[in-house]
Amino acid sequence: MTSRGSEMKIITGTAHPGLVQAICKYLSQPLCDALVTTFPDGETFVKINENIRGRDVYIVQPTCPPTNQNLMEMLILVDAARRASAARITAVIPFFGYARQDRKDQPRVPITAKLVANLLVAAGVNRVLTMDLHAQQLQGFFDIPVDHLHALPVMIEHLRSLGLEDLVVVSPDVGGVKMASAYAQALNAGLAIVVKRRKTASEIEPVAVIGEVANRNVIIVDDLTETAGTLCGAATILREHGAKDIYAGVSHAVLTDLAISRLKASEIKELITTDSVPVETGDGARVKVVSVAQLLGEGIRRIHDDESVSSLFELNK
Repeated sequence: MTSRGSEMKIITGTAHPGLVQAICKYLSQPLCDALVTTFPDGETFVKINENIRGRDVYIVQPTCPPTNQNLMEMLILVDAARRASAARITAVIPFFGYARQDRKDQPRVPITAKLVANLLVAAGVNRVLTMDLHAQQLQGFFDIPVDHLHALPVMIEHLRSLGLEDLVVVSPDVGGVKMASAYAQALNAGLAIVVKRRKTASEIEPVAVIGEVANRNVIIVDDLTETAGTLCGAATILREHGAKDIYAGVSHAVLTDLAISRLKASEIKELITTDSVPVETGDGARVKVVSVAQLLGEGIRRIHDDESVSSLFELNK
């Protein structure tokens, strides 16, 4: 089912209206008139107030907190669009919630990421556009096309503007080495790894640093932070090993109050993140937000025009 020749319609739920407005501005497209409200008993009600029959529909909704509410809004919007005879429905999910529940690592636990993928397809999604999944293999949970964007080009642009010299990119754990390596290559920087031991869901204990960070500026990169425990723990041990200015860069900052307080008291000079989710920083949190609206907007445009999306990953050296 192709979109060429059909009109684009952009719809959003209540999760992140600011990002969607910026995407619409980049695309010079009006936001489709849709009512998304909640009944007194908590049920979600949706009504699309424009004709979308035969249109190429993009429903933009990160599944950030309140995660279940935002996910249900997405599913109900998809069902409404399908029943209104949309030609194609693309779920644009800048932040894909439940992505960490991607395997059975304990007895009798669900694989919720696969369940969410099944729900989206069952509701009527024809294609997914998302960014920096916690594990790239999640794309295989879908039996429909998935376009997986990366925040790296946007983050790199800001990092270059800082003019940091003697830079080392640090992965806060072994699992993030691939992402850290991509940043190190783009920035022509060194690479180091913090080896950690997780004590609880919100507490980690860094135990060693692999690589040379003494008298070097460092940037810790990760895909997601919620409590900032991993980042702040890594920053502490990096400082002990002689690092100079310490920065952190994460694609998705779903910051809790605990994360804000930790960042304020940490060795991290600045946390750089994107607006894939609404970011509440508070005073003195040292958080810099760079926008991915243009990146997502360009992804939407290329899908609509049947153009290559992968070329968005190319960096200007």
